[in-house]
Amino acid sequence: MLAAFSQLSWEAFPYFGIATILLSAIGAAFAWRGKRSVAMLLSILGVVSLGLFIAGLWISQARPPMRTQGETRLFYSLFVLLSGLLVYLRWGYRWIFSFSTILSGVFIIINIVKPQIHSKAMMPALQSPYFVPHVISYMFAYGLLGVALLICIYIVWQRQYDNAHKIYVMDNLVYTGLGFLMIGLLLGAIWAKEAWGTYWGWDPKETWAAITMCAYLLFVHYRRFSPHDLRGALWILIGSFLFLQMCWYGVNYLPSASNSVHVYGL
Repeated sequence: MLAAFSQLSWEAFPYFGIATILLSAIGAAFAWRGKRSVAMLLSILGVVSLGLFIAGLWISQARPPMRTQGETRLFYSLFVLLSGLLVYLRWGYRWIFSFSTILSGVFIIINIVKPQIHSKAMMPALQSPYFVPHVISYMFAYGLLGVALLICIYIVWQRQYDNAHKIYVMDNLVYTGLGFLMIGLLLGAIWAKEAWGTYWGWDPKETWAAITMCAYLLFVHYRRFSPHDLRGALWILIGSFLFLQMCWYGVNYLPSASNSVHVYGL
């Protein structure tokens, strides 16, 4: 089995990706029918399918598959699925379970339809022990905050501004996601100090990371000091997620990104 993994390439991804989508989608369908055990089993198998591909790619490329934007989408798809699964397991929200499956499936399909060039090369700065925990912290945070956004949009759409349970779940997802954002930011700063001699260089990626962090901190403080103005907090959360998208991949399209050390490689 290890020998097969050592030969795994992106050409095999459609098989793993489609298997993940089908298993998760069928699992979500069983959740709506009240078949909780079957739903959990199928969704876990979907997570395992994607996880196996990531592990196999890691072995075959002899490096963490985190260097390109397509590779980070793998982890985002995985963590969105996991986040939706955990929310369903803890609070029983079938609709979050379904929407997280859809969101993950969209990113999987993007990777199937529009794959990038994925080489084995690793620039010296990426050969650091901080690389893997830094990227995983951010991707897990993005997954949690993506699910929090789904709840936020649902509350706005259904005008359920007095649904204390959904608001409680949303808040806790944001608090946990923000914690992982902070961990990723701190690891990145320590890594930058070792690689370039400074903790912070106001690179476009770093600037948008700071903006994103401040936006989510604003949401947390707004919820703390203006707890009765939920609508205002929800719009702050939506804006924060847009900043997060800018931080993740939007900066790649800025003119200043040509001199950035954080632009995703091909």
